[in-house]
Amino acid sequence: MNLGITGKWALVCGASKGLGWGCAQALAREGANVVIVARGAEALQAAAERLRKDPQVPQGTQVEPIAVDITTPEGRAKVFAFRKDYDIVVTNAGGPPPGDFRDWDREAWIKAVDANMLTPIELIKATVDGMAARGFGRIVNITSSAVKAPIDILGLSNGARSGLTGFVAGVARTTKLASGNVTINNLLPGVFDTDRIKTTLEGSAKKTGKTVEEMRQQRMNTIPARRFGTPDEFGTACAFLCSAQASYITGQNVLIDGGAYPGTY
Repeated sequence: MNLGITGKWALVCGASKGLGWGCAQALAREGANVVIVARGAEALQAAAERLRKDPQVPQGTQVEPIAVDITTPEGRAKVFAFRKDYDIVVTNAGGPPPGDFRDWDREAWIKAVDANMLTPIELIKATVDGMAARGFGRIVNITSSAVKAPIDILGLSNGARSGLTGFVAGVARTTKLASGNVTINNLLPGVFDTDRIKTTLEGSAKKTGKTVEEMRQQRMNTIPARRFGTPDEFGTACAFLCSAQASYITGQNVLIDGGAYPGTY
């Protein structure tokens, strides 16, 4: 399927690895020019080279790595100094640490809200009016399955990402944006085969005395699909939401979890 985004400019945050990388790869393979952003310059440059050498990325597709912290005003200024008008924006920030809410002070809450709610809102604010004026725009926020199925030890994530979800539910349905062919949607990942889950499994293995592979299999057994998701398939879902064909989908929370969270809809 031709997704109709060839030549569009996409800003993809957290794109050096994991789910952000999967989104950048899928968009580039559809011919979108991608500006990939992450804090680690070395890993980001390596990701850019992988995209440039990918035989499935059409010739002439531009890949621009910008190593900044997108959660800071300085980082966002650098991204918009390179290009003001983006057609596609994929927001993505690593989730805050787990723990007991009794141990979190105001600083911990502000940091979580800033990264996982306020930064996406700043990126939306900076781009959607220009998108509407040009007649095309796609915002995809990578949030978390915890928005629909909250986990007690992930209170920082539950709170900050739910705040973003509520904001998107309102702004995505404004007539100016929806009638201007601008959509804003959230992708809610369950368990995916990324560095984050690998680190979690290694920690669990040390605590239980089991092997990492045993912990991996145990975790997969809790998922009806009996496997973890892959960044590639997550990226494909993201690319579809950015497509011309998805112009009638807005304000939605799309849960991608292999059926792991019963009772959600």
